Amino acid sequence: MFDHFECVKVELTDGIAWVRMNRPEKRNAMNPQLHDEMEEALTHLEVDPDAKVIVICGAGGNFSAGQDLKMFFRENEGNPLGRKTSQRAANRWRWELLYSYDKPTIAMVEGYCVGGAFMQLLATDFAIAAEDATFSLSEVNWGILPGALVSKVVADAVLPRHAMYYCCLGEAFDGHEAERIGMVNFAVPAAELEAKVEELAHKLMAKSPRVLRATKQAVRNVRTMDFGQSYDYLAEKGLAIRVGDQEDSYNTGLRQFLDEKAYKPTFEPFKTGTMIEKK
Repeated sequence: MFDHFECVKVELTDGIAWVRMNRPEKRNAMNPQLHDEMEEALTHLEVDPDAKVIVICGAGGNFSAGQDLKMFFRENEGNPLGRKTSQRAANRWRWELLYSYDKPTIAMVEGYCVGGAFMQLLATDFAIAAEDATFSLSEVNWGILPGALVSKVVADAVLPRHAMYYCCLGEAFDGHEAERIGMVNFAVPAAELEAKVEELAHKLMAKSPRVLRATKQAVRNVRTMDFGQSYDYLAEKGLAIRVGDQEDSYNTGLRQFLDEKAYKPTFEPFKTGTMIEKK
């Protein structure tokens, strides 16, 4: 399905779809073709039943060095149609698709994560970085501000002082600092990075897909609501989970905990695929 891609590589193993930005000779700097291929890949994987968790990563030891300045900017000077088309394709997969994606998403960050790459980093639900990864909001150093939605998503993700410092100074920081300020969930030695991502993916796959999807949507959406709106939204969201839930998660979870005493919800999820058919 993805054999015709040149700038994106997709591997599907044990329920995990590894979606790699694949321009290693450019540290996976993003060009218009990469944006188009990422949008196509993510759209297909969202409805592929074999893809349970999506991992966004890069080939050749780097996440992404940001936008390809030559192909994305210089070659589109004097070409407003090309610039607009490229911008829209870039924003669709890096934010509109990933931020509201139906399936859990993880960013696996190693090597460089620069500039425009912060959009897909912060659009994913989770992020794990190598301790020696290099993060940089470098736009101020070459004459622009962190554009598209980068300034917005960075300001939303971390405390205001951190956002202001790294956007205005453009200083590089490592995985430890990214964890400290909340850019990633945690940083690990580079040799352990892929194993830790797989571990998180398998933990997510053990949850009820319906409940997990609703929970991550709820956490994202209530951030911009007041308390009254949140009460109403979460009540309706809770009811909506049960519509079409093949696991009958609420009743199955209660049965396994209260009647069968088969698990402890403080430490583990109920076992999926064990719903008792209603008589």
